Amino acid sequence: MALPDGLDATMTDSRAFLSRARRVIVKIGSSSLSVDDSAAARLAEEVAGLVAKGYSFVIVTSGAIAIGCGRLGYRSRPKEMARLQAAAAAGQSVLMRRYDEAFAEVGITAAQVLLTHSDLAERDRANNARQALAALLEAGAVPIINENDTVATDEIRFGDNDQLAAMVAPLVGAEVVILLTDVDAVLDDKGKRIAILREDTAIGTVERRGESVGTGGMASKVNAARKGARSGASVVIASARKPKTISQVLSGADIGTLIPVSPRALRARKHWIAYTLRPKGAVLLDAGAVKVVSGGKSSLLPVGVLGVRGDFHAGDAVSLVDSEGREIGRGLSRLGATEVARSAGKKGEPLEQLFGERAKDLVVVHKDDLVTDL
Repeated sequence: MALPDGLDATMTDSRAFLSRARRVIVKIGSSSLSVDDSAAARLAEEVAGLVAKGYSFVIVTSGAIAIGCGRLGYRSRPKEMARLQAAAAAGQSVLMRRYDEAFAEVGITAAQVLLTHSDLAERDRANNARQALAALLEAGAVPIINENDTVATDEIRFGDNDQLAAMVAPLVGAEVVILLTDVDAVLDDKGKRIAILREDTAIGTVERRGESVGTGGMASKVNAARKGARSGASVVIASARKPKTISQVLSGADIGTLIPVSPRALRARKHWIAYTLRPKGAVLLDAGAVKVVSGGKSSLLPVGVLGVRGDFHAGDAVSLVDSEGREIGRGLSRLGATEVARSAGKKGEPLEQLFGERAKDLVVVHKDDLVTDL
């Protein structure tokens, strides 16, 4: 039987997977929420209908700063950190009230969860967040997650909630992540919708709308979507302005752009190392170490190290780079920067002279703490 125009077997298999999923993250942005006071109510109504069918949802929302700017009389999104934080403080209560009232109207409890990057970067705090989210979902609540912009610093300038949604995906075991935006899909270089975006698909230029109130553009959404796909979730980028988008996505309808589950999906801990942690420094590898480590099945030993960049401690995330500065992987260092530098290029007796009995078991980055296929 011939497939409809524009579809292939891979796409139909991937879209079919969407209809079997049950744990869903929906990310909705500032431009959708700040210009439409009824957006939260429509979202709640649609989610309630799907919850009745057995789905569970986590909402990742933007909008606090955008709403706060209006309340404080700012004509545009400010650049000063203090004013951004002030806007977030003024807008978050309004944003959450909209969600609380909208979900209460359909008989669902909405639960505010405010996170900073450090909440997810520190393993104990990330596990606490995982357990709290699991408890909320078990109780039938819908967690409403936003970045805690009032106390955040560089997160406001460099992060956006598309990335946050990708980081939360392995935390809650999401099977589908839906990134709602104000355009219909990702476009190719001819301006046509890309129905399915594989890892090697070329992407054209997409107009960035809503920049006055938001932080993320289509490039960020695609980047976040690919990270989400590596957590084992299917990701769909679709329109926030069209009715019943979430229901259509979960029915397997051919809308938006689908980024299917990556064949290189990572376990939660390695996804955390690769995409949540921020490297504190870099370790420079020789050609032999690059070849050995790139396979992902061998640890990095001191003998393969040429040098270090930056100041890091044991347990910190580091970037592994070749002699030309290209990143070949990320991992958790078992040594501080000074120890790595002292041991660089050494093995056997020279290493024993420096580290004594420790030398026989000395590892810079263990294979269990290493991700190479970024």
